[in-house]
Amino acid sequence: MMTMLKMVPNWMTILRIMVAPVIAVLIWLDDVKTGYMPALTLFVLASISDFIDGWMARRLGVVSKLGAMLDPIADKVLIGTCLVSLAHVTEDGWWFILPAIIIMTREFLISGLREFMAGRSVNMPVSVLAKWKTTLQLVAIGFLVGAPVFPSLPMANPIGLALLWAAAFVTAQTGFAYYRGVLEHVDKPSQ
Repeated sequence: MMTMLKMVPNWMTILRIMVAPVIAVLIWLDDVKTGYMPALTLFVLASISDFIDGWMARRLGVVSKLGAMLDPIADKVLIGTCLVSLAHVTEDGWWFILPAIIIMTREFLISGLREFMAGRSVNMPVSVLAKWKTTLQLVAIGFLVGAPVFPSLPMANPIGLALLWAAAFVTAQTGFAYYRGVLEHVDKPSQ
């Protein structure tokens, strides 16, 4: 039983990766009942699982290399696919597109830098600010996906956009901090 329980955090992460394209397709449908409502439900569950799987892995003492590798990938897949689908349906134009581009660009650049650092056997731990970045991104997307579901809350979309801009700002800051950390290792020989 305990062995089975120890596998739960990694399975939660894998399920988050698998459900991300489903959420994106549901958003792309641009329909409240058949699209946004189930997308919001799945998105909230996936977002909550992001926190639960890490907490559970630490609590059970089963933090694994697989989980450490998959968790940031799952976050990027979930956030990236949702941003692409929201870009397809949004009427907010550049107010949405610009922070989404900042977020996506940072994620691609950091993935490349992480690969470079891994080739040098250097581990760059995730900062507390980077965890807040992910939280801000998830909450912003939750508001934006939820806005059509709750028309009685007319401020949901503006709040989502404001949070997306805040997330883009924090995302850019963490990207610059990560880049500065990488620069310290550029001229050093590989280990």
